[in-house]
Amino acid sequence: MSEAVDALVIGAGPAGLMAAEALMAPGRRVVVAEAMPTPARKFLMAGKSGLNLTKDEPFEAFAQRFSLGTGALPRTPGYLGNREAAFGPAEVMAWARGLGIELFTGSTGRVFPVGMKASPLLRAWLSRLRGGGVELRTRWRWTGEGFRFETPEGPREIRPAVTVLALGGASWPRLGSDAAWVPWLEGVGVGVAPFRPANMGFRVAWSAQMSRHFGMAVKGTALRAGDLTSRGEWIIGRHGIEGGGVYEISAPLRDGAAGHVDLAPDLDCSALAGRFARPKDKLSLGNWLRRVLDDPVKVALLLEWGRPLPVDAPGWAALAKALPLRHQGPMRIETAISSAGGVTWDSLTGAQELRAMPGVFVAGEMLDWEAPTGGYLLTACLGSGLHAGRAAAARLAAMSAG
Repeated sequence: MSEAVDALVIGAGPAGLMAAEALMAPGRRVVVAEAMPTPARKFLMAGKSGLNLTKDEPFEAFAQRFSLGTGALPRTPGYLGNREAAFGPAEVMAWARGLGIELFTGSTGRVFPVGMKASPLLRAWLSRLRGGGVELRTRWRWTGEGFRFETPEGPREIRPAVTVLALGGASWPRLGSDAAWVPWLEGVGVGVAPFRPANMGFRVAWSAQMSRHFGMAVKGTALRAGDLTSRGEWIIGRHGIEGGGVYEISAPLRDGAAGHVDLAPDLDCSALAGRFARPKDKLSLGNWLRRVLDDPVKVALLLEWGRPLPVDAPGWAALAKALPLRHQGPMRIETAISSAGGVTWDSLTGAQELRAMPGVFVAGEMLDWEAPTGGYLLTACLGSGLHAGRAAAARLAAMSAG
């Protein structure tokens, strides 16, 4: 069976739903096809720990946290290269409030719904889309052959005037982002940068002595890699380290930059050396270090990663200020918060339209960009979806006028 529609959106995550919102108009037939049984599964999963919508900071500072395979921001109107047309933190907050969602800003600038859940926002959003005539079809899996789908009712084909692809990257495949689309697009000449994990943990081969600290949070440190520094908390896990503090420096650490931990970021080296100069007397090494650092987890890390150990106070202080972060590489992409890589920017026009497939636009984590957690990821998915949807709507309008 085949049917004609004005617009087809493949993928019902934040980018796809935002593209559908930009496309909906009276009398226009917009279909959203989603392979999973329900929409926005990754969005809902992220909301389980409190939905971090965006980061309330000046747009210029916000935009600097994004990187692409080319090392520069995409200079496309409406994404992050054009402030006047961008969908940044202020626009995200206004959009959420327009759905009836009350927000608050935490001490770090992160913005959350007052209810700390994603489901009320998603329900209000889907209701608005349905009211605007958008049709959501779940368990519709794209086959990559034209716009044919495997559905519960059997094979179906859609003939859209314009299409937005919002199929996600390669992280959390059990929630729908399995990157099955890569060979299909490459087959028609679209450039796709290989996917790599982003915002992920790192594998560590711990000694047996570290097992007592598994599951513990590391607080009051600074992590450094490349030109990035993170003061966030992180977790010592059975298989390595993870958590917000690690995710913030994960990109340069993944790409080969050396990582270091400052165990006393609020003290300079001289002041810390003064603490290490305290007499050890008859104390064991571990007890002496606990008196100096006042944190058994920091002591464990110092003994785990600091060998050969120093012999004097200045040496101990220097080590504690720049403890090597020893790891065996990033954890698997399937467990990463997000992924780097995707459709290359030279395969797109400024409207996020595929040069190899006119009338087909791309949004969200399919694109070759990455950003840290903390509201940046979700804002860019929404913004790129809005930009692609508006461009597709403009194409429809031009076709109608023609």
